[in-house]
Amino acid sequence: MLQEKNYQFWFCTGSQDLYGEECLAHVAEHAKKIVEALNTSGNLPYEVVWKPTLITNELIRRTLNQANMEETCAGVITWMHTFSPAKSWILGLQEYRKPLLHLHTQFNREIPYDAIDMDFMNENQAAHGDREYGHIFSRLGMERKVVMGYWEDKDVQQKIGSWMRTAVGVIESSHVRVMRIADNMRNVAVTEGDKVEAQIQFGWEVDAYPVNEIAEAVEAVSQGDINALVEEYYTKYKILLEGRDEQEFRRHVAVQAGIELGFERFLEEKNYQAVVTHFGDLGSLRQLPGLAIQRLMEKGYGFGAEGDWKTAALVRIMKLMTAGMKEAKGTSFMEDYTYNLVQGKEGILQAHMLEVCPSIADGAIGIKVQPLTMGNREDPARLVFTAKEGAGIAASLIDLGDRFRLLINEVDCKKTEKAMPKLPVATAFWTPRPNLRTGAEAWILAGGAHHTAFSYDISAEQLGDWAAYMGIEAVYIDADTTIRQFKNELLWNSVAYRK
Repeated sequence: MLQEKNYQFWFCTGSQDLYGEECLAHVAEHAKKIVEALNTSGNLPYEVVWKPTLITNELIRRTLNQANMEETCAGVITWMHTFSPAKSWILGLQEYRKPLLHLHTQFNREIPYDAIDMDFMNENQAAHGDREYGHIFSRLGMERKVVMGYWEDKDVQQKIGSWMRTAVGVIESSHVRVMRIADNMRNVAVTEGDKVEAQIQFGWEVDAYPVNEIAEAVEAVSQGDINALVEEYYTKYKILLEGRDEQEFRRHVAVQAGIELGFERFLEEKNYQAVVTHFGDLGSLRQLPGLAIQRLMEKGYGFGAEGDWKTAALVRIMKLMTAGMKEAKGTSFMEDYTYNLVQGKEGILQAHMLEVCPSIADGAIGIKVQPLTMGNREDPARLVFTAKEGAGIAASLIDLGDRFRLLINEVDCKKTEKAMPKLPVATAFWTPRPNLRTGAEAWILAGGAHHTAFSYDISAEQLGDWAAYMGIEAVYIDADTTIRQFKNELLWNSVAYRK
């Protein structure tokens, strides 16, 4: 399901013809060398494509509109090698609709002290040209990413690569379609939201289907297909009978196999990339989808529980942004459950009734069949595991009525002090930065939800950049957060983002 597209990023160099053809030839040569170095560095997830030097209003406008129309182009990287008068960029930038990175660099690393003359100064003046170019963005009030540093340095290349993933998240946002099975959990506020405004703001389509329409797709799955998938489960996961009859256990697991296959076929047929369920409306489904949803998430689908379409879409976006990462540790839907308030061991136990993505698992993954008081159905099968240790990001997208807010909390995942043998669900345990008390207070002050989109592989900067491109408020809770500063920030934002 998580199909990686062959996106490209165009490299556009700005200049002008004041210094003659020889200078322009050098500009083009230098830009090509930078593009080649970026593509061979191993630090970028997508290909960079060189484009001819932009020196006129017409060429700038035509190139940026071509980038708009080219489906494989996910964004443009710009660099002003010499001096490019910024008025030449106004029309093109006003019509441009994709993410843009302003690379503030120069071809030479060091000033050539012995040889420098006015010809060199005129040709190599990014320190001059990039400021002219940057000014017009500020004048136009346009969002862009600025990366400053030498183009051969690994950290600069990694920053470009990180931005590329954000850009793909921006482009793919307009392709996200969320299938809501039934409706929102009754009387719950935070999972509700304005779906029309979400489509305007993010491009998301959020549609509801009667649960029995999807249940029919589940019932249509052949027994042969179900049996084959059950065998895959039994090969891949540890079977935890815990006293249950093996044949009865297998029958419960087979129900989830049918749900996985039926849901996935329905999602593919209708072209949806995220799904939400609600335990209060299961129709003719025999079990609450558990193992099935966990497996769909692992394949790249977004998910949100109890009708939470905002989190489902955000999980999908974050999975796209982290697709293909080396040594990725995983991304999942998650929910805050209960605290450990022992001094020095503070943290939040994260879990859900069933639906946590196995991409975040540390070590072996097992299958359990256990009763579930919610949903009034037969005992559902689910994957059980504990999450990896390490730093991560927990994000909550909330609708404040007049605007959306993305709340971004840096967290540190760790193991619980003791095992929890009676808790038959997948779990994570983390401490929010800067600490549990400040992190939890700030989260509540910001109106954050109990559901989050969680990832080990995405950064707060990437999510914040995504929010900026989407034109919404981003609020960070991290090592530097204090409640006084945080409350002031929320107050200022209430004015700055008011519509």
